[in-house]
Amino acid sequence: MSQVQVIQRHAHLAGGVRLEFVNGREGKVAKAMLTAISNTRRGSGESREEEATAIQWTLWGKQAENAAEYLGKGSHVNIVGRLRNNNYEKDGQTVYGMAFTAEEIDYLDSKSDAQARRGRGEGDEAGSGAGSSDAGGSAGQAGSATSGRNPRPRAMRQPVTAAN
Repeated sequence: MSQVQVIQRHAHLAGGVRLEFVNGREGKVAKAMLTAISNTRRGSGESREEEATAIQWTLWGKQAENAAEYLGKGSHVNIVGRLRNNNYEKDGQTVYGMAFTAEEIDYLDSKSDAQARRGRGEGDEAGSGAGSSDAGGSAGQAGSATSGRNPRPRAMRQPVTAAN
């Protein structure tokens, strides 16, 4: 089965992270789905066009749980993952599909931006836990603990530990 590396940069989430627990080899495993949209601009002057690319990503394990807790609608992220062919036969016809699985995700929002978004209730439409009140001094939260002068905080990178 072929796999291709996919990088989606400067994306924002179209909705909240949908978290569920599925049966795995060793009990329940967290699985999260999110849709990230990134824009590409082509041309110049009056012929300048903007094209949006939306990708539905699957996250697994602790990475899925952290995304559900800290990300919400409008959150800014960079995602590195893999694309896998997901073809199957149905009623004698071949159905072609693709599956995107995230391996690394960078949280690009500052801590204050993420807290403000959760305070407004954005990202809670799926009941994902993105509006958790545990937004305090968590070490897993991206952002700077100093003054809000740094507009681009270091991103938090979470590599996947289990291959799915």
